[in-house]
Amino acid sequence: MTIEESIKNIRPLDGEAVRAAQERQDGLLKPQGSLGELEALSVRIAGITGQVKNTLSRKVHFLFGSDHGICEEGVSGSPQYFTRVLMELYSGDGRCGINVLCRRAGADLRLYDLGVKGLSPRPGIDSSHKLMPQGTANFAKTCAMPPETARAAVELGIQLVEEVKDEGYQVIGAGEVGMGNTAPAAACIMAALDRPDPELVGRGGGLTDVAFANKKRVIVEALKLHHPSPDAPLEILSCVGGLDIAAMTGVFLGAAACRLPVIIDGAISIAAALLASRLAPGAKDFMIASHRSAEPAYAAAAEAMGLVPLFTLGMRLGEGTGCPLAMQLVDDALAVMNEMGSFSEVSLESGYREKLKA
Repeated sequence: MTIEESIKNIRPLDGEAVRAAQERQDGLLKPQGSLGELEALSVRIAGITGQVKNTLSRKVHFLFGSDHGICEEGVSGSPQYFTRVLMELYSGDGRCGINVLCRRAGADLRLYDLGVKGLSPRPGIDSSHKLMPQGTANFAKTCAMPPETARAAVELGIQLVEEVKDEGYQVIGAGEVGMGNTAPAAACIMAALDRPDPELVGRGGGLTDVAFANKKRVIVEALKLHHPSPDAPLEILSCVGGLDIAAMTGVFLGAAACRLPVIIDGAISIAAALLASRLAPGAKDFMIASHRSAEPAYAAAAEAMGLVPLFTLGMRLGEGTGCPLAMQLVDDALAVMNEMGSFSEVSLESGYREKLKA
């Protein structure tokens, strides 16, 4: 699907399934609302699938690797070649954080090299979509990528969702790796919200005070240089984005078009989610925010979309590590809906509940 076709295919949640799921939740053997977000999750999944009882046993997690030219400005505390090394490790002995957590959640990890410097083709990494072999350009000086590349990266994300839908996958996670990518993520969020506020810029993986001040200055000046329209997500991606953010934007659009729940990770992932929601406001109904990132731009984006993260664990690794954790929580939410007994199934008086507030 193209971006335009995806947007056209996004429909609201199934209202009848939502009502039926809520009725079942309200009749389960517990005070109404006592399982909080677990109840809300199961009801929302019902709205996505159109059925009250669901299982999400087929899980997949996309991890997009790309380098960022903005690293030339000293906005990252880690050397850029770490992107290549980490991609090699993910595809190697499988002992990195995302490998371990995906195994625990039963999620299949798929790796994509969109533009990692010096990364040679190797088993376990799909390098067939290497859109910019040297990564994006330095957006402090010029646009991060041509408009047609931004579009191609978004439509790649959509295509990948279509493929896993056909393979029978039922839930998707979206993550990334790329040194310095908190800078384009903050820039994208600031541009989309029309808030060129340096206080929305975070330290990322760690910076000295001097380097942190420089990072804020670089991003604010870049936004003044390009001045992308808040209402033009593709323009924002082209001016100050990253290949990883663009591909994840497509994943969020594609998931909504294919009616699959999709998990948001941290600051980079939510930048893509925000841009997807600007392209298609209905897409956010299919998104589940996993953990609350410490990056200040994350909170601004989540608030703008009305999303409440499931947990706060002080995580800032990236890779999409919040996604497999959230997948396990979603499994628990669906188990409650599927397996708990109801008041109507046992001889337990429930009339008293009519006077109680949920």
